[in-house]
Amino acid sequence: MSQTLKFGTDGWRAVMAKDFTFSNVAVVAQAIADMLIKKGTASKGVFIGYDARLLSDLFARTVAEVLSANGIPALLPDRDTPTPVTDYTIKARDLAGAVMLTASHNPAQYNGIKFLPDTLHPALPDITDVIEQNISKLLMQPSLVKSDVNDALIQMIDPLPDYFEALHKLIDTSALKGLKVVFDPLYATGRGYVDRFLREVGADVVTIKGEWNPGFGGKMPDPNTANTRDLAAKVLELGAAIGLANDGDADRFGVVDDDGTWLSPNKIIVLTMNYLIHKRKPLSGDVIRTVASTHQIDALAKAHGAIKVTETPVGFKWVGSEMARLNALVGGEESGGLSIMDHIPEKDGIMADILMAEMVAATGKSCGQHLKEIEAITGEFVSGRIDIHIDEAKKNIMMSELKQNPPSHFAGQDVIKTDTRDGVKLWLADGSWALIRASGTEPMVRAYAEGNSAQRLAEVQQAIRAELG
Repeated sequence: MSQTLKFGTDGWRAVMAKDFTFSNVAVVAQAIADMLIKKGTASKGVFIGYDARLLSDLFARTVAEVLSANGIPALLPDRDTPTPVTDYTIKARDLAGAVMLTASHNPAQYNGIKFLPDTLHPALPDITDVIEQNISKLLMQPSLVKSDVNDALIQMIDPLPDYFEALHKLIDTSALKGLKVVFDPLYATGRGYVDRFLREVGADVVTIKGEWNPGFGGKMPDPNTANTRDLAAKVLELGAAIGLANDGDADRFGVVDDDGTWLSPNKIIVLTMNYLIHKRKPLSGDVIRTVASTHQIDALAKAHGAIKVTETPVGFKWVGSEMARLNALVGGEESGGLSIMDHIPEKDGIMADILMAEMVAATGKSCGQHLKEIEAITGEFVSGRIDIHIDEAKKNIMMSELKQNPPSHFAGQDVIKTDTRDGVKLWLADGSWALIRASGTEPMVRAYAEGNSAQRLAEVQQAIRAELG
């Protein structure tokens, strides 16, 4: 067994057969069981979802067996299941929580396991710290992992109907009839969700890469601009109104416009916000974004007056917890996480995709046309991220110095505000900004920036490189 096993918001990820083994998964399952028993909610049961990776179904069965050995009812799906569907099942069946086996958009040789609490947003440190402490004890005493399986407590279910029922309450399905859509699940867990829902409500859907392939076609299941080129080509070939994609566990979205343009998550958050502002009358609700997400959200909120923007540290656990507290209109992060009011406060790439399809169908306008209308109100916002490799020791010293002595002038502008809650964020007088964050796992600094043009973004990024030496 691995003697070091870090468990955070995204749980634990590792290479299968090397560290991600059945014995280590059993340890994590026992740690979760111990946490739920101490909390007093274990009897409500736990749903165990898993993505399309090799052996994920067997790893899920291992979790179910350990939970049952602890007297905890364990519900297993009849096929691989997206993270947002797994999360929604907690709500639909009033469970103590869920376990999700996924490595998200990581390469095929990885797998992972995380706990989804009954708050429905990603687990906060008060939960993950307890699980990690339990894991440490169990690694020292592996005999404490219970193995007396109780098959009577293990039940197979289909979570799809409950989740689709929730989507029907959120989506104007009448608008979707006849809409031509291309969907690319990247061979992963989103297949049979976005495309099936759209077909059932009358959309004209073509699916590519819709078969199960645990190797994901030799690529990472990440719906970024490079991995959605086939999707873009098919959209152009068929004259589709929109192209949609998901990542490995379908909690993140990918959107391609009718002209084949890949749209960044920042732009999809802005589009979603704008559409809901016009769809929901009277307007209410805050918008939650991370420190790394576009300030076009703020400009749009200011233009409409009735919306407050709340900024959180990076990570959907913070976005989701604020969404739950405020019943926010929209919550999003630049890495592809999005949810909306009256839904689960967990990122949901399936819902996000279908809502974008609804927007295009209901308005008769492309995503690009909507963005031009929004820019006429907010001005242009161009954002980007650069990753800078740096020696581990130097990285920590540099970040410490930057926090203690942030610059007062940067990229040709006065710094009007500095935020050090999560890295160092510099707000500049002309509305541009820079965020410098150290990676917690790699010798790397991730730098986010935004300006009112591609040229201004390049200037801010150049200043970041100069600052980091």
